Amino acid sequence: MSSAIYSAVSGLKAQQQKLDVISNNIANINTAGYKSQRVSFSDLLSQTIKGATAPSSSSNTGGINPMQVGLGVSVSSIDTDMSTGSTESTGNSMDVSIGGDGYFIVTGGSNSDYEFTRAGNFGVDKNGNLTVNGMKVCGWQSRTTNSDGTYSYNTQSSVEGINLFSDSYNGNKKIIAPKATTSATLSGNLDPTATAIGSGLSSIGSSTTSGTTTTTIAADTTDGSLKKTVTDSSTSSTSTSTVDPDSTSTMTVYDSEGNKYEAKVNYYKCYTDSTTSNTTWYWNVTSGSSSLSVSSPTSGYVEFDSNGKLVTGSSYSTTPSVTLQPASSVGSSSFSVKLDMSGLSTYTSSSDSSVTVDADGYAAGELSGVSIGSDGIITGSYSNGQKQPLAQIALATFTNPSGLSKVGDNLYTTTVNSGDFNGGVTAGSSGTGTLSSGTLEGSNVDLSSEFSDLAVTQRAYQANSKVITTSDSMMETLINMIR
Repeated sequence: MSSAIYSAVSGLKAQQQKLDVISNNIANINTAGYKSQRVSFSDLLSQTIKGATAPSSSSNTGGINPMQVGLGVSVSSIDTDMSTGSTESTGNSMDVSIGGDGYFIVTGGSNSDYEFTRAGNFGVDKNGNLTVNGMKVCGWQSRTTNSDGTYSYNTQSSVEGINLFSDSYNGNKKIIAPKATTSATLSGNLDPTATAIGSGLSSIGSSTTSGTTTTTIAADTTDGSLKKTVTDSSTSSTSTSTVDPDSTSTMTVYDSEGNKYEAKVNYYKCYTDSTTSNTTWYWNVTSGSSSLSVSSPTSGYVEFDSNGKLVTGSSYSTTPSVTLQPASSVGSSSFSVKLDMSGLSTYTSSSDSSVTVDADGYAAGELSGVSIGSDGIITGSYSNGQKQPLAQIALATFTNPSGLSKVGDNLYTTTVNSGDFNGGVTAGSSGTGTLSSGTLEGSNVDLSSEFSDLAVTQRAYQANSKVITTSDSMMETLINMIR
C-alpha cells in the first residue's frame, strides 16, 4: 500500500508540473513571439515481483511473463513548440515579424554575449539604439556603394548593436550630407512657330536697317544673354534691351555645402536652313540668384530635323556642361552641371510648348522616419526627401531550435543541445524567413487545446488523490484489525 501512495504522490507532482506549464501557456496567450510548451510523462522503474520464464519442451510447459509493479510517473520532458505563430498587423513601422525560421539577435543582457528572440516590437532609445525590451538589436552597419548606386552590407562580419543615429563606419546618420548638383535633364517641346532671329544655323546675331534705324541682335559675351540694340543715325541715339526668350526653364541647383540657387535655361529660335529645313535653337544659361553666376560655357545650339526631332551626333552637343560659381561671400567652390537635352523636340502641338528641368542635388536633411525591408535593411527618410540605408538587421539559425533555453523577457540562450551561434545571416537566406514590417508574430498557444489539457490534468490530479485516499483507508482498516 505504501507503494501505491508513493506512485500516487509522483502522479500528483507530475500533474502539478503539467498544470504549471498549461497555466504559463495560457498566461502568455497575448505575448508577442511566445512559444508554447508541452509536458511528456514516462513511467518510473518497475519493481519485479517474479521474473519471466522460458517455455520448455522437455517438461511440456509454457513460458511465463514477468510480474512487475510500477513505482509511479515522472516528467520525461518539457518541450517547446517552435512553430511560427499567427501574424498580427499593427500599423507600426517599427514592428517586425519573421515569416519562417530564424531569430533576432540581441545584446546587452547578463546571460551571454548574444541572446535571441522572436519578438519584433522594436523601438529606438534616446541615443539612437534599436532596442527590444531594453536589449540592443544586432546586425551590420558597414556597407559599400555599388556601381549602380545600390548598397551592400558586409554580412560576413560579426554582428553588433544597431544605432540609427551614428556608427563608426558612416558617422552621423541623423543628418544626410548635401549633394552638389551634377546633372539636369531637360524635356519638353519648343514652339516651332516662333520667329527665327539668327542669320545662320550657328549665328544667333542679326542686323536689320529700316530708314535711319538699325536693329542689331547679338549675344552678350559675359553671360550669353541676347541683347537688342537700336541705333537711330539721325539722332545719334542708341537703346539696348534684353531679347525675350521663346522658352525658359528654371532649375534648382545646390552647391557642395547644400546652398540652394536658381538658374535659368533660355531658348531662342535661331535659324531654319532653306535646303534641309533643319532648325537650330540657341540656348543660354543665366543665373536666377544674386549669389550665383555662370562661368562657362554659357550658351550653345541644338539642332532639329524637318520633322522636329532632335539631331544627335551633329556639331551641336546635346549634353553640354556649364560651370556655376557661387559668390565669394557664400564660400563654396564652383560646380559643373551636365545638361541632358536629348528629351527636347520642336513639334507642332495644339498645347502650350514648355520645357521642364529635373536636376539632381539636394540640401542637407534631418532624419524624419525609418522603414524596414523584407531583407532587414533599415532605410532612413530625411526632411529633404532623400533616403539612405542605416543598417541591416541580422537573423540567427540553430540546428535544434527546441534546444534553446528560455531566460525570460521573450529571450533565449544557446545550450549544449541547441547548436552554437555561428554568426548572423540575411533574412530570407540560409533557411530563414523574410521580414514583414508593420506586423508582429503572436503567441502560438492553441487555447482550445490548452483548455482540453487543463480538464484532463485536473481529472488526473483528482484520480491520483483518490488513490492516496483509498490507500489511507485501507491502511486504517489494517490498523484497526489489530486493536
